Amino acid sequence: MSTVTISAADVNKLRQQTGAGMMDCRKALMESGGDFENAIDYLRKKGQKVAANRSDRDAKEGVAVAKASSDNTYGVVLHLSAETDFVAKNQEFIDFAQQLTQVALDTKAANIDDLKAAQMGGATVAEKLLEMVAKIGEKIDVARLEVVTAATVVPYIHAGYRIGVLVGMNQAPTEAIIAAGKDVAMQIAAMNPLAVDVDSVSPETLEREKAIAIEQVMAEGKTADMAEKIAQGKLNKFFKENTLLQQAFVKDNGKSVTDYLKSVSNGLTVTTFKRVSVG
Repeated sequence: MSTVTISAADVNKLRQQTGAGMMDCRKALMESGGDFENAIDYLRKKGQKVAANRSDRDAKEGVAVAKASSDNTYGVVLHLSAETDFVAKNQEFIDFAQQLTQVALDTKAANIDDLKAAQMGGATVAEKLLEMVAKIGEKIDVARLEVVTAATVVPYIHAGYRIGVLVGMNQAPTEAIIAAGKDVAMQIAAMNPLAVDVDSVSPETLEREKAIAIEQVMAEGKTADMAEKIAQGKLNKFFKENTLLQQAFVKDNGKSVTDYLKSVSNGLTVTTFKRVSVG
């Protein structure tokens, strides 16, 4: 019995036709004796062709899920995307997103590629995603994956899986610190800060905001010297509104987030956060 030789060019040709993965295309060609039409049928039956047919669709819906390790020192937040709100609200889809997040947590996947290569129920996550595509009939994918490592990591899911948040803090977990982390995560979900503090704001953002402020003041007829000083005041207001630690604490506007954290534990602060939203 002759052995079928599948060239890299054949695999690439099938990938271009179907949008399926390289290994899936190679297997399909091997199983089909090198016949392209049979290989496409093979992929279609496996669900890969469904994914290819819908590859140009917008998948802006879905769910955001956040989880932390049992010791609260590591966390994962991901967005599993779908095309419609109808699918996003399906319990099977939500459960699948929860399972994916747990796999990411257990394997400490650093990025989406790592997660897709991980094992899940006797197959890779990439294969499980294609199974869901074939089953549900919509484009489904891991659109975003973020991880946080810190002395304490607190996860939070907001508004029916529309926003997922991870908060990293600088002190070891206690009941009070975890509760504070949840409060801060709710703040992040609601107020969407740009950065943890002033030092975390990108230089590009600083320059842009300063230039806008100076232009606004100059348009009011102020001198260049005055414009510089007034612009700095506007910049300080920008920091107060857009950096987490300077923001007014949503549960008590009389104090900043920094003040609130200090009231929980001396020196407690946020080291990093990740916010993943749907849509």
